[in-house]
Amino acid sequence: MKENDIVRFLNDVGGGRIVRIEGNTVYVEDSDGFERPVLTRDIVVVADGGKAAEYERPLDIKTRLVEPDKPAPKPEAPKIVVEETPTGETLNIVLAYEPKEVKHLSTTTFYSTLVNDSNYFLYVTYATRSNEMDGWVTRFHGIVEPNMQVTMDEFGHDDLTAMDRVAVQYAAFKQGKEYKLKNPALVELKLDTTKFYKLHCFHENEYFDTPVLAMEIVRNDRPAKMMTIDSSALEKAMREKKRADRPERRPVERKSAKGSDMTVVDLHIHELLDSTAGLDSASMLAIQMDKFREVMNANRKNLGHKIVFIHGKGEGVLRKAITDELKRRYPHCAVQDASFQEYGFGATQVTIHQ
Repeated sequence: MKENDIVRFLNDVGGGRIVRIEGNTVYVEDSDGFERPVLTRDIVVVADGGKAAEYERPLDIKTRLVEPDKPAPKPEAPKIVVEETPTGETLNIVLAYEPKEVKHLSTTTFYSTLVNDSNYFLYVTYATRSNEMDGWVTRFHGIVEPNMQVTMDEFGHDDLTAMDRVAVQYAAFKQGKEYKLKNPALVELKLDTTKFYKLHCFHENEYFDTPVLAMEIVRNDRPAKMMTIDSSALEKAMREKKRADRPERRPVERKSAKGSDMTVVDLHIHELLDSTAGLDSASMLAIQMDKFREVMNANRKNLGHKIVFIHGKGEGVLRKAITDELKRRYPHCAVQDASFQEYGFGATQVTIHQ
């Protein structure tokens, strides 16, 4: 062991070059240029300084002697093998609603399913909103593989009041090969939520063996309806124009003759639907309760406002359902029987409170 020898520390990481030796103490210049006193028993010579062609930096020694841990290689994502079809070069996209239990439409939940009948990958965003709301709610976004269908959402009857409009945005592409560009599009459609209570509105089609409520989004590269303007503003203007052009055929909500501080809502099923064909009593009750919730939600901020729900005397099923809903969801609202003289014995009055 002599001056200029390259040494490694036995009890520490790294090493350096011997600059001088004093007895059993060796002074080593480390990678930062500092001299460190080390006992001779705590170092080992790794290179003869007399034979070295040039000075080796201790950093190089440390790198050579202590190999850093190498991260494990990331596993490669499996490549998706696309089996293309001759007709798959044109886009065909279908949005379908499939009941979980088709024989129990009044209580079942539904699946929102998107069918991608093409050789293209689709990046899809699916959203819904109520006619009374300006904003949209995203229910699904992601990649749909070629010639596949994906379940995007599961929902129940309580969600139908916020699903008067549906929108599907998509962009088509292929991976690892050349392809013809397809224009991205936004398709917005009106959804008749009363169909979810009618068995005859669900049918089998070319993509499903079980009955579904299907809506075409794209047929042979042509979107069903592309929105290029502010749809919410247009709809609002159209609704106002319709009200001005003609009265509603059968108004189910009206202001009381006493003033504008009261709204009267007739929940008799014949006031809500043109026909009840194919509906059982449970389905009709669900439609009536959807209307009740719609009116309550629309007036939830109108503190002090009075709403009269005409439900009829009957067997009291609808009245009990309304009372239970008010106790559960609107416990702070005041509830009482409406005026017998004006509405008979089959009406309930609700006053909106905080």
